[in-house]
Amino acid sequence: MVELIAGLMLVVIIYTYVLFPVICIARGWLFPRPWKQNQINPTVSIVIICHNEADVIETKLDSILALHYPGNLIQTIVGSDGSDDGTHDVVARYHGLRMTNLAFDRRGKIPALNDAVSKATGDILVFTDANSIFHEDALQNLVRHFSDERVGGVAGNQVYCDHTASGAAASGEKSFWNYDRVLKDAQSKSGNAISATGAIYAIRRHLFQQVPPGVTDDFTVSTRVVLQGFRLVFDGKAIATEPVAGKAKSEYRRKVRVMTRGFRSLWTVRGLLNPFRFGFYSLQLFSHKLLRRLVAFPILALLLMTPWLWQEGGWMTCLAVAQTVFYTLGVLSLLFRNWHGLSKLGSIPLFFSLANLAAMQAAFNFMSGRTIDRWESPRDEQPTGDKEFQVLSEQPVHAQTLQDVSAK
Repeated sequence: MVELIAGLMLVVIIYTYVLFPVICIARGWLFPRPWKQNQINPTVSIVIICHNEADVIETKLDSILALHYPGNLIQTIVGSDGSDDGTHDVVARYHGLRMTNLAFDRRGKIPALNDAVSKATGDILVFTDANSIFHEDALQNLVRHFSDERVGGVAGNQVYCDHTASGAAASGEKSFWNYDRVLKDAQSKSGNAISATGAIYAIRRHLFQQVPPGVTDDFTVSTRVVLQGFRLVFDGKAIATEPVAGKAKSEYRRKVRVMTRGFRSLWTVRGLLNPFRFGFYSLQLFSHKLLRRLVAFPILALLLMTPWLWQEGGWMTCLAVAQTVFYTLGVLSLLFRNWHGLSKLGSIPLFFSLANLAAMQAAFNFMSGRTIDRWESPRDEQPTGDKEFQVLSEQPVHAQTLQDVSAK
């Protein structure tokens, strides 16, 4: 019985982390679906929603000014969600970006985003974070894909700065994104990238729909492109750089916040899980966004079975040894973070453990109806600290809260 249960858990884990990526990469090679990528210059509205980002918003706006793109075709919309650190004043000093400077009461990102988009005039909406700094050709590379009328959205390439946080959690996060970037590229070549990251992505303005509360906005906005029958592609040359969380506690809390919203986001577009309508994309979405989060439970079960696996012999003892070494490296890298060699070696085990613990907490949040409506940046409390606050509320999943757009 121990062998059967362990075998089943292992199959699920191997499929999620090994077999599914191999299938995606092979499909990209074997069944490519090319699309037009001609240089065009549509009107663009760049939307930035921020809260207390006075220390980075100037660098962000400078990167927009430096873009290799006609300035008269760019509208820049900055929506400040209750900032009290002077963010609005910093933005007000900028001219020449066709700037729309909006100051909202503190309500959370989603309401601010919906209101900001209502002011957009560009044919293409570009969404980005205040701390995500554009490369000079990022916008050119994003919009060229819209020369193909079948493309409704483009996911850009989030790249972490090498000079920012350098702890084990940060190293693990960078490794994860390198892995995720390969998947996005392969998925895009044969059909659709699963979703976009909030650092940099674009959609046609007429495809934008009001975002419901309690969800991850970048996932919801970008997947709705596929839901409406258009392609969502990835461009590795459309680069925005940003810092990584770095500290394990900050990274863990960020992941709980993102994954809690992610479960609710997936519920809003659950129609995309219908393979009869969306084909292979449904398998991608299920495997990457649902199973990869829920696989945390088989991983925990397998870990708890370690004492029994030691006694079984054969491959099960080897599995017990491998688990023991893997998680020990993660714990040691956390305890001895100043030992660079050990920290580097344990970065993947540490990040893997943090991500799966966060996934389990997020799953419990979703099932209990708890939402994370907004979050406070570390800068709200102290300039260099890692304290982070999440505002949770009891809110059951129902039609008014999570609009069911899957049938539209």
